[in-house]
Amino acid sequence: MSRTPRLLAAAAALLVLAVPNPAAAAPTPLPAHVYAPYFETWQPGTITGIAQQSGARHFTLAFLETLSKTSCILAWNGESARTVATDTYVDDIAALRALGGDAVPSFGGWSADQNGTEIGDSCQDPAVIAAAYEDVVTRLGVTRLDMDIEGRSLTKPDGIDRRNKALKLMQDWAAATGRRVDVVYTLPTSAAGLEPSGLAVLQNAVANGVRVDIVNIMVFDYYDKVTTDMGAAALTAAQGLYGQLHTLYPAKSPAQLWAMIGMTMLPGIDDYPKKTEITYLPDAQRMLDFARANGLSLLSAWAIQRDNGGCPGQTDSNTCSGIVQNTWDFTHLLTPFTG
Repeated sequence: MSRTPRLLAAAAALLVLAVPNPAAAAPTPLPAHVYAPYFETWQPGTITGIAQQSGARHFTLAFLETLSKTSCILAWNGESARTVATDTYVDDIAALRALGGDAVPSFGGWSADQNGTEIGDSCQDPAVIAAAYEDVVTRLGVTRLDMDIEGRSLTKPDGIDRRNKALKLMQDWAAATGRRVDVVYTLPTSAAGLEPSGLAVLQNAVANGVRVDIVNIMVFDYYDKVTTDMGAAALTAAQGLYGQLHTLYPAKSPAQLWAMIGMTMLPGIDDYPKKTEITYLPDAQRMLDFARANGLSLLSAWAIQRDNGGCPGQTDSNTCSGIVQNTWDFTHLLTPFTG
């Protein structure tokens, strides 16, 4: 049964329905293995400019969130002047594709998840949420969406269920219109795998029939009073996730399960007190070697604007790593994973 009339009415009322843009025709899917660091959309500069400087060609754009705790209108960094309808980043992404790259919009993030402006939390109708996702897909011409769910969003069962219902509707729409839109769930992790709150998000996705293509674990900010070897902890976290995915998807082969896994590292010093969680280049090398050996699909970093040594000793800066390094060291190491 078609749901188009309902969605047209709901989305038009909220100004989230896409206006097809010929320049944003659906591109080819992302590579099977890709390094796609997060790009902080509140920072100055363009995606293409960072691509040309760093050598990276694929980016995860952080973040799309709504305008208020009761809103269904998506905007970059929640800024009313940069709603999806303003076509922010449309030209920039087209220029990135001309360089051989692509972008992945990311929804949520810590601030939205804490403040109630993640769209699954703030918007009450899964059909309208789905229309918002579809708007982003058609307007930007993307083939992958990232759901960065953490903080308080992990404690809201209604939001989790609405989000997954909306993702299922979006995937059904994509199939009916000849598209494939992959879903990435980016979730916090312990050094042994997902905690119960993150696992519950995936269990609900399975219950709602969502095809989760990649589970991307944030291999930092463990806050466990134990972890100091960030490279080793990332590997045990991925191994733990593999076991959890095997339980969730028992029909999948080992290769298929490993291909569902991604890892996002934080270059340098994260915000855990006393600077005991520091990711160095050798840690990133261990993750890269592990990803190649096991067939992981995604490596990422939070975030590419931090990939420089401009603030030795500083904790969790948005613009530098806090360790001694050359500019783009992490990106130069990890970009060859793409292919």
